[in-house]
Amino acid sequence: MLNKYARALFTTIFTPVARLFLKLGISPDVVTVVGTIGVCVGALGFYPRHEFFWGTIVITLFVFSDTVDGVMARMSGRSGKWGAYLDSTLDRVGDSAIFGGLVLWYAGSGDNFLMAGLALACLILGSVVSYAKARAEGLGFSADVGIAERADRLVAVLATTGLVGLGLPEVVLAVVLGLLAVASLITVVQRMLMVRRQALAAAP
Repeated sequence: MLNKYARALFTTIFTPVARLFLKLGISPDVVTVVGTIGVCVGALGFYPRHEFFWGTIVITLFVFSDTVDGVMARMSGRSGKWGAYLDSTLDRVGDSAIFGGLVLWYAGSGDNFLMAGLALACLILGSVVSYAKARAEGLGFSADVGIAERADRLVAVLATTGLVGLGLPEVVLAVVLGLLAVASLITVVQRMLMVRRQALAAAP
């Protein structure tokens, strides 16, 4: 949902930044890699120490590189399969780092097995959501359906984690992680059913 309504807005906001980077000779691939490194540092450097607010601030500063590199690629005429592949692959790395940072805190000093399990479920199911679509497209099918896309999951977990860092009750994060896990599971099932229908329809 957020992908549909927010992409045009963020593209407009970050176009001047993309234009500046291109003038400085920075390539879209560099922005993609640096952005992913920044997200990983924010998630794995702060979350395991229970510094949720500052970790979220660092992650948020770098997560928008996913929009900037796309704008740069289109402006420079470098849009292609390699850029799309690199971007999608590193998106998985960044997402895993975010939920992995929460797992490390709650499985360690945070000492909360339930929260660790919920964060781990979000990490695993989020990866399966992306794989279900990628594998379908690799087989020539479409799986562009689901109630929990990447942007929705990121906004939900980052906003809640940052607010918990400012004093919001931790139970709110538990509820959000639980809902994200369920929504991700539903999305996986939706994509599997969609591919199954297409496969049966294409069968001789």
